[in-house]
Amino acid sequence: MANSHIRLSRRAMLCGSATAGAALLITGASTRRLMAQNAPEKPREIIVRAWGGSWVEALKAGVSDPFTEATGIAVRHDLTEDNEIQPKLWAAVAQGRIPPIHVNWDTTTNATKSALRGVTEDLSDVSNLANTTDLAKPVGLEGYPIINTYGYVYVLAYRPEAFPDGPPTSWTALLDPKFKGRIALYNDGIGFHFPAQVAGGGSLEDIPDNMQAAWDFIAKVKEQDPLLGEDPDFTNWFQNGEIDIACTISTNAREARKNGLEIAWVVPEEGCKFDTDGLWIPKGLPENELYWAKEYVNFALTQQAQQVWLDGLGLPGVVPGLTPPEDLVDDPSYPTKPEDFAHLIRISAQVQVQNESEWFSKFKEIMQG
Repeated sequence: MANSHIRLSRRAMLCGSATAGAALLITGASTRRLMAQNAPEKPREIIVRAWGGSWVEALKAGVSDPFTEATGIAVRHDLTEDNEIQPKLWAAVAQGRIPPIHVNWDTTTNATKSALRGVTEDLSDVSNLANTTDLAKPVGLEGYPIINTYGYVYVLAYRPEAFPDGPPTSWTALLDPKFKGRIALYNDGIGFHFPAQVAGGGSLEDIPDNMQAAWDFIAKVKEQDPLLGEDPDFTNWFQNGEIDIACTISTNAREARKNGLEIAWVVPEEGCKFDTDGLWIPKGLPENELYWAKEYVNFALTQQAQQVWLDGLGLPGVVPGLTPPEDLVDDPSYPTKPEDFAHLIRISAQVQVQNESEWFSKFKEIMQG
């Protein structure tokens, strides 16, 4: 993973897998749907909201390019941040306008907010749902207004060179004075609130009613002058030598490692947040565009699409039989068995939906104070 030869081989593998995915897509049951004589007129393109950097590259290789090859429908990726596009989608549905995108790749928590608001299409008729694990089902919602597509862990990522005595074992490593100005968090604190609660001496059972321990610990971290950003920033910061330690999704650290840097990550003794992302379709699309948007989601649930897409991200999917990337076999950030979740923190989507905005605001208030 840490040399140009392997990166080249991986790039070639992605391209080859994307072609293979397209070939599989136009066979069997998928052919009958995608090539059916009674299928509605194909739009020139569909627009899929995505995260930038390695995230959209993996989606393009695993899902979007093979879908285009099989259907002739171009896929355009809108890289507007998920929190920024959310009110635009809500407003479009409320005003009876055609939404600005066809498919939203979203955090499950954000997607649940949209589902509870009634702006999501029902995806219960997506045929490949029959082949997914329980992780695909949104908890606490009726039916499938969204479909979870994979899980992920907010790990403690670090540069081994900065830890000559061995990997950090606790989130309190963020408080070491030698890392002042050289740590990074998401700009709303996502992924960090729950381990901060434990690291600050609190209990997970106190979430959401009493999270003072989390806020006190975050206030201490604030004194370390952390860098705050979004997914692509973490990879860039590590690559530019600007940070030594970060709370981030393992994908971002792995991308820096793929680019030749010495990067590692751990699940500290306090645990790490585990969460899911998913796909959903906003209401208000023309009938034919809705049909093909669902076909895009349907293809994203095939084994061949998930294998390439999620191999690029290094994340466990919702389709049985996926092979973990070689570098992530038995990695704590790639849970596949019940025991793998023992040190991961899972808080219900309902609790997150009800409280996340307040948590984000509190985090920003502390960081700006």
